[in-house]
Amino acid sequence: MASEEQCEKALHVLADQLAASDSGRSAGFDRTLSCTLPDLGLVFGGRLVSGRLVDIERTDSSAAQIRLTMSSDDLLALVDGELKMASAWATGRVKVQAGVRDLLRLRSIF
Repeated sequence: MASEEQCEKALHVLADQLAASDSGRSAGFDRTLSCTLPDLGLVFGGRLVSGRLVDIERTDSSAAQIRLTMSSDDLLALVDGELKMASAWATGRVKVQAGVRDLLRLRSIF
């Protein structure tokens, strides 16, 4: 099980990766996002602004337009490239709760 500090750092690395990979296809995609890590009992929140993840902080609420749920180890594996988002979602290791349009837009970001 990863620590809170490792998970927060991983989310910031993810934010950097998203910013570096953005080729303009996510312009105007602005949503609130939460990442729940049940094994640690933690929730991190932030905002996707034109495909960039900003304002990442620990929060008490998972209420967001896009809600991700995964284990702390899966978060680290996703960021390290050891786990692909599509296969993690398909196998239930990552749960995504979002509207249909948001899910389609997320595919182009992750």
